Amino acid sequence: MPFMNAQVSTANPSRLINRLCKHFSHKIEAEWSETNGLLTFSIGECRLSTLNGALALECQAPTAEELEELGQVVASHLIRFAGDEVAEVQWKPETA
Repeated sequence: MPFMNAQVSTANPSRLINRLCKHFSHKIEAEWSETNGLLTFSIGECRLSTLNGALALECQAPTAEELEELGQVVASHLIRFAGDEVAEVQWKPETA
């Protein structure tokens, strides 16, 4: 299953995990704590965690096309919720 990850510098990664998961929980399954989150979409899932003053993201999906779509959805929402703090998300593709 293809996956990709990203690390986003932010002053408060826990706040972003909370905001993203709370927002998505109205439409999809979402679980979260102060330091971790899991978003389960119909096309894949994305794990969020705090990592040394950054927000770490890891997404996986059954196909490369679904992974691309998932990454775009998560990144666009993260940028919107982070305000001026995050301008872009640079995904790094990984192979299993």
